[in-house]
Amino acid sequence: MTIIQSIIIGLVEGLTEFLPVSSTAHMIISSKLMGITATDFTKTFEIVIQLGAILAVVILYFKQLLQWGNIKKLIAAFIPTALIGFGLYKIVKSFLMESLPLITGALLIGGLILIIFETWHKGKGEKKESGNGLADISYRQCFYIGLFQALAIVPGVSRSAATIIGGLALGLKRRTIVEFSFLLAVPTMIAASGWDLLQSANNISSDQIGVLAIGFITAFIIGGLSVKFFLKYIQKYSFTLFGIYRIIIGLLLLLFLL
Repeated sequence: MTIIQSIIIGLVEGLTEFLPVSSTAHMIISSKLMGITATDFTKTFEIVIQLGAILAVVILYFKQLLQWGNIKKLIAAFIPTALIGFGLYKIVKSFLMESLPLITGALLIGGLILIIFETWHKGKGEKKESGNGLADISYRQCFYIGLFQALAIVPGVSRSAATIIGGLALGLKRRTIVEFSFLLAVPTMIAASGWDLLQSANNISSDQIGVLAIGFITAFIIGGLSVKFFLKYIQKYSFTLFGIYRIIIGLLLLLFLL
């Protein structure tokens, strides 16, 4: 992997990490288009640079992450994700990470679910933003959100989409679940990246550390901008456009496979 390629993938990661479109799928597709050979390092790279985007959330939500009430709720949501994620780690990295048919199906099905859910949710009506925000989330809801997030171990599902749809289905307000999804990404991605580094550290050479660092920094800068964009976007629009986008990308990928 070259420095230019690492910057491009860092841009893709930063732009898509917090949007309901699956950053993992976009990074894998981008790597395929650039002809990057799938190796243990590239798989680790695609996981670890997500920490760059997550670091932007740490800075933007530093005070919220230090509040004990939020920490307890994040732990409650993280536990089911951790149990499922660690249990299926070898299967995901060995077989699922490079499966384009699986990613294609996940993008298409996820897009349809977003559109159908938003249509149903709009018809049901949504409460106006008021109240205490994150303080409104119960521990029971946190646990269920963690289960929804665990679906994202399948490349193409989207961690953001899974947690947001799960939260909305549980009756949470749109901004509340989006911000909780941001915060939940911190322990989730730190654990996922840390575990992967422990398993794959020997596969990273000194030359590759620089490539990894550049991708990390790029994802951090673009990730911060993406968070701010998404918060403004949800104040006016639904997730339907993201559903349509997922379907378009999925169909293009399907044509490529055929």
